[in-house]
Amino acid sequence: MDVRRTAVVKLAVSDEQRDALHRTAEQYLYCANRTADYCWSDTSYAECKTNNREVRDALYAELREETNLQAQLVQAAIKRGVEAVKACVERWKKGQRVSQPTFTAETMDYDTRSATFYRNKVSLATVEGRVEPSFVLPADSPTPYERYALSEDYEFRESTLRYDATTDEFYLHISTRRIDSDDEVSEDTGHSDQTVLGIDLGVNSLAVTSTGTFWQGDDYDHWCREFEKRRGEMQQRGTQAAHNALLRLGKREEAWRKQYIHTIANELVTEAVEHDCDVIAFEDLTDIRERLPHAKWHHVWAFRRLYEYISYKAPEQGVSVEQVEPNHTSQRCSRTDCGFTHENNRHGEHFECQKCGYEVNADYNGAKNVGLRYARKRRHRLRSSPTSGSGDAPVDVRITGGTLNGESYQPIAGD
Repeated sequence: MDVRRTAVVKLAVSDEQRDALHRTAEQYLYCANRTADYCWSDTSYAECKTNNREVRDALYAELREETNLQAQLVQAAIKRGVEAVKACVERWKKGQRVSQPTFTAETMDYDTRSATFYRNKVSLATVEGRVEPSFVLPADSPTPYERYALSEDYEFRESTLRYDATTDEFYLHISTRRIDSDDEVSEDTGHSDQTVLGIDLGVNSLAVTSTGTFWQGDDYDHWCREFEKRRGEMQQRGTQAAHNALLRLGKREEAWRKQYIHTIANELVTEAVEHDCDVIAFEDLTDIRERLPHAKWHHVWAFRRLYEYISYKAPEQGVSVEQVEPNHTSQRCSRTDCGFTHENNRHGEHFECQKCGYEVNADYNGAKNVGLRYARKRRHRLRSSPTSGSGDAPVDVRITGGTLNGESYQPIAGD
């Protein structure tokens, strides 16, 4: 079985190192975007270029001449551009709406030649030469970095440097793979001990897990409406003072939104850890606005931020984050002995299988299907809510800061 683990480590960078990393990221993104532009065709997916070797042969020398990047970073940027175009082509073939990929987030991929790891620091290639920022490790031991990156049972695969603009910090996501005594990856025996937590994101709830916990987001919607109302009042005044106040309000709203989603992300990661889950599975968020036309714009924003935050919070706890195809997860019966899929199975927040009669909250059913889709693909186990003797169990409705078990909302869940 191919077991991979990711350790996320915060870096302590000096002002000089920070500037070097920012300049490197700028040139790295330039190469990735140049690659996407070279590979993309607006007329037909058949005309898009998706062969990494051919694209690298065509662009490598030119990009090396145009930038100060190390050879490995140029190759990594080309590969990122090609892979992004390839993913768009696959969606295009299925009739989904796509557009040329662009890269704006400051992230860079490092391999064993461009990144060298030591016990308490890492040496990274930049346009200014090598920099060696130290690790900021928690006091509790062993940390994920010690368990995986420094373990003789795991080998280093690659790492991704990510800049978090909200905190002005750099983080290194270190990917490792477990090896056996013969220095080879052990084969899949078909009896994986990996456990998956499925998460559904939708119109009715911000997030629902396969363990039966709901994050309704009513408070989130309320304050979004309040901010919108306040913005409207200021815009009507039309004065310079109102304009300045509007700018301040925008910053407060942005900070509040991010903090709200950070809180939910922390609770979701805790949910996975408390249920001994090794993987958190999401639906692929590509084209989510088209798939959920009735979702509010601030919900779509929240979905993307939630996935982004969990993607770097969960690995710190030894939990990986994956995505699965979203097709029919809301219409498919999640009972393992059924699986019947039909558009009439779902009616708003209620799911009732037209074949076996299984009734359950629709978002909870979707969360189980998301987890099952990944679990079956990898031959893992799904973590779902425990059932009572009747086969149904109450689920939790969670808001940031606590859990509600009130009579006003008691959807049922279980197999």
